[in-house]
Amino acid sequence: MRAISYEVFGSAQDVLVLGDIEPPAPAPGEVLVRVSFSGVNPSDAKARAGARPGVTKPAFPRIIPHSDGSGMIEAVGDGVSEGRIGERVWIWNGQWQRPFGTAAGYIALPADQAVPLPDGISLETGAALGIPGLTACHTVFGGGDIAGQTLLISGGAGSVGHNAVQLAKWGGAKVIATASAGAAEYVKAAGADVVLDYADPDLTAQIMDASDGGIDRAVEVEFGQNAGLLAEVMKPLSTIATYGSGKAMTPEMPFGPYLFKALKIDITLIYVLPAPERTAAIERLHRAMTDGAFTPSIDTTLPLKDCATAHDRVMQPGRRGSVLLRL
Repeated sequence: MRAISYEVFGSAQDVLVLGDIEPPAPAPGEVLVRVSFSGVNPSDAKARAGARPGVTKPAFPRIIPHSDGSGMIEAVGDGVSEGRIGERVWIWNGQWQRPFGTAAGYIALPADQAVPLPDGISLETGAALGIPGLTACHTVFGGGDIAGQTLLISGGAGSVGHNAVQLAKWGGAKVIATASAGAAEYVKAAGADVVLDYADPDLTAQIMDASDGGIDRAVEVEFGQNAGLLAEVMKPLSTIATYGSGKAMTPEMPFGPYLFKALKIDITLIYVLPAPERTAAIERLHRAMTDGAFTPSIDTTLPLKDCATAHDRVMQPGRRGSVLLRL
């Protein structure tokens, strides 16, 4: 099968190699998926570049990258019903703590990590559901029902943020989103009630005005950068669901305001989400899609041979939606 792989850390153009390798066989409890689309995420590019703190070499001698993807089950291992053969599926954690991900013609993985796609949902959409879809869903609904609440979603034009805006609106919340000035209409079209420029010096006051007294739940992509603002705009006993802090990885937090509002910080890493929470997120994503309320945006689709370009694209500011490889 054709596959992209790397053996050392480095730039995408330098270390990603297209070649032929033997396809895998499904072990007991596994399915073999013929991959149609491979989803590329910033975490894939960071892992390939060796950007993880304290990690000096790849965890395996050879890595096929990417955790997200979609395709069709072609074979099953012992213990898996043959009735699954022919299913259209989407994949989560394809390359998490494993050497071979979805940037290949086939992937073998545990059967529960190949989720049947609802009827009418495209394989392209399926490849965008793993990291950006599940992260958005859990950060929005991880505390339960949000109907009637006011949610603040930072980075509403990013893949996770744009998904979160759609899901929060579907869930019955009032949605306030931040974005660059040029992305305001894009975010508003996703369902945001109010879109504010994250660079506006008066942002705190604008959020308070728009929220009629404060935020019930925040979905936060840059916790360290926004910790001070959140201390001011969150209601007492509210929750900050954060999944990133790339611009300030050692945040300074105003503990006093957090303490006297009893704010909760819910850090989400979708790779290690416990099974009950993951099942709940998958079910919600499927319901939102079949209701016609949620469709992940696709920024770029490229052939497998252009994987290096895809890695560069997924790290570019201003990207609108997921980056996929077509197999």
